[in-house]
Amino acid sequence: MSLISQMLGDETFDPFLSMINKCPVLSNPTDWKETKDAHVFISDIPGLKKEEVKVEVDEGRVLQISGERSSANVDEDDKNKNNKWHRIERCRGKFQRRFRLPENAKVDQVKAHMENGVLVVTVPKEEVKKPETKRDVTYN
Repeated sequence: MSLISQMLGDETFDPFLSMINKCPVLSNPTDWKETKDAHVFISDIPGLKKEEVKVEVDEGRVLQISGERSSANVDEDDKNKNNKWHRIERCRGKFQRRFRLPENAKVDQVKAHMENGVLVVTVPKEEVKKPETKRDVTYN
């Protein structure tokens, strides 16, 4: 057995996986698309119920998605049994994502729904009045 195998065990260190576990951005990936009528945010939040996820818009026009993945079930199960964990890859703890909304967002009409661990937040857009490109000029 090599020295590295003795130090690391039967598996090699995966720096990318380690980074994912520590980074809430990577553990809660969110897409933002703009349609002609709305800004749509699609966020993967597996294992949580909609009651465990908070969606809000603050006065600074910032959309915030937050929540917490509890480790209570894991800890409680371990207290009752003599369990040994070999790997923990799923991220636990609090998470928060923030997005500054553009001026055309109707922040008072935000809607959210969650199904099968996917949160969809829809922020309708107001019609932006385009400035007139032609203007009559009067003579003096």
